[in-house]
Amino acid sequence: MSADPNSGEQPTESQNELPTDNALIDEHEEVVSQNGKQVRRKGIYLLPNLLTTGALFAGFYAVIAGMGGDFHSACIASVVAMFFDGMDGRVARLTNTQSAFGAEFDSLSDMLAFGVAPALISFSWALSGLGKIGWTVAFVYVACAALRLARFNVQRASADKRFFVGLASPSAAGLVVFMVWAFSSFGVVVTMPMSIVAAVVTGIAGVLMVVNVRYYSFKELDFKNPVPFFLTLVTVFVIVVVSWDPPTMLFLMAVTYAASGPLMAIYLKRRKPRTAGAPPSSTT
Repeated sequence: MSADPNSGEQPTESQNELPTDNALIDEHEEVVSQNGKQVRRKGIYLLPNLLTTGALFAGFYAVIAGMGGDFHSACIASVVAMFFDGMDGRVARLTNTQSAFGAEFDSLSDMLAFGVAPALISFSWALSGLGKIGWTVAFVYVACAALRLARFNVQRASADKRFFVGLASPSAAGLVVFMVWAFSSFGVVVTMPMSIVAAVVTGIAGVLMVVNVRYYSFKELDFKNPVPFFLTLVTVFVIVVVSWDPPTMLFLMAVTYAASGPLMAIYLKRRKPRTAGAPPSSTT
């Protein structure tokens, strides 16, 4: 910037100097509440965001492996992404390292690992054989995942922590990915009927993410305090059962959990007393 010779002003030092290294990458800063006061906090917490980065990398690798036809590795990577995604939030709560940055970073990681990756894996495995219908179903799943995550973000503060409204994106991803893993492990040849089955499962998984149906979130499980001995036995039993045949067992568990929301909604609706408009009972 040059000074006007008629104005008598000279360029200042700040106008001539180049940006410093600190100006190229700004330090993250967010406003948090501490002891009833709003304070500014700089920096991010390393441990929970490292776990989120692990989920992001696993989701990215699942995309690469799925597009390359290595569906076994793609599904394993998706399982790893689910593990890291389940750990980052719990670690943040256990260590009191929650932050707005971590919440947004987690949501973006979920979009790749549980939105884009399952759709591309399903498309590469079977949906591509359906032409336009195939990529439309895959896109519907991705769009529903984005809508699900956006709704979760805006309702995070007021939502009941015991339940999810709509199928959580990791569970929807499990329904799709474990389907591919189970059928691939059995050597099922992808024919037109199999492509239709994949399209139906992928489409249902997408729709379940945005329907107004509640799912139990399991967030009430306390890892810091003692738990009943029976719960430990159940955990051991589940691990043993899954070890028998991981692809099949995980797919059956994903189907069971995905169906639990609609089935519970139907059960509660039928159980609800229908007193409106009912004539009063008479006694003799």
